[in-house]
Amino acid sequence: MTNSPGPVTGGVDTHGETHHAGVIDQVGREVADAEFPTTPAGYRALLAWLRTHGQLEGVGVEGTGAYGAALGRYLRSQGVVVVEVDRPDRKTRRTKGKSDPIDAYAAARAALSGQASGTPKTRDGKVEAIRVLRNARGSAVKARTQAINQLKGLLVTGPAELREQLRRLESAALVEACAQLSPGTDLTDPAAAVQTALRRLATRIQTLNAEIAEADRELAQLVSAAAPRLVALMGVGPEVAGQLLVTGGDNPDRLRSEAAFAHLCGVAPIPASSGRTDRHRLNRGGDRAANSSLYTVVLCRLRHDPATRAYAQRRTKQGLSKPEIIRCLKRYVAREVYRTLIPTDPVKDNLARAA
Repeated sequence: MTNSPGPVTGGVDTHGETHHAGVIDQVGREVADAEFPTTPAGYRALLAWLRTHGQLEGVGVEGTGAYGAALGRYLRSQGVVVVEVDRPDRKTRRTKGKSDPIDAYAAARAALSGQASGTPKTRDGKVEAIRVLRNARGSAVKARTQAINQLKGLLVTGPAELREQLRRLESAALVEACAQLSPGTDLTDPAAAVQTALRRLATRIQTLNAEIAEADRELAQLVSAAAPRLVALMGVGPEVAGQLLVTGGDNPDRLRSEAAFAHLCGVAPIPASSGRTDRHRLNRGGDRAANSSLYTVVLCRLRHDPATRAYAQRRTKQGLSKPEIIRCLKRYVAREVYRTLIPTDPVKDNLARAA
């Protein structure tokens, strides 16, 4: 290893308990590597260690949305340029092997070469609060769905008399009726055991309903405060707006254009041309939750917005299928959403149109 008094670039391979850092010089030569604990003191030591090897130009960090989130926040608070780095692909790992120092140096080289140039989400504002609450709500919704499916499954195999009593009830009435069952204490009787299980599942569903309702109220207030212009768009409610905000992050200005936001949402067609064939294919990448949210907006507008319905009719006459029309509309909605997340300068917009 060589010591470099000039500019250096760091790379960090992140883990749950430790982070492994590596330093390279301005031409990509390995300088040193070391391991640090994932604690506030460890983050301070890691940065101090990086700076002992030269002028720190930037740090490539793996997993800025997971194990590297806290480190990324600390580095940015200290004025360090943080670059989001993907893990090495399988081909690279087959040829060069896998270890913490190898991955740390690879992160540093990706940041130095420009192969990795993405700015990570800051995760330090209202949108981060929305993301955390949405995660908790999402797990509650999944648990409720599982409990409802179990309750209905028990009814299918339960006693005929009980099944006949409850089978025609809608979900809400069914849960209410099951919560009021009185099974008795003799659990050796299968009929009593079934009623006990049904009551417990119904009580769990009611608890989850209350939790989800409370989360919805909190999220509606947060989303409206964070992005009132986004919620005002046709077809955009608190749930859809929350997801699109989370996709953009607390620093959506890191996205260089509305086309970049469209790629992030998976609604920008990908070139698939070869030889004399010039075509594009469907983009199956990006944030699929954001893609689903845009799809929801499009369906709402196709149902309730006259302008959107007129567009769909015009494109249908031109020979486009409904899925193709929906893909076009998702791209338009992505542009509209981006403009609410990133307020544009009217003067610059007019100059761009004139050019």
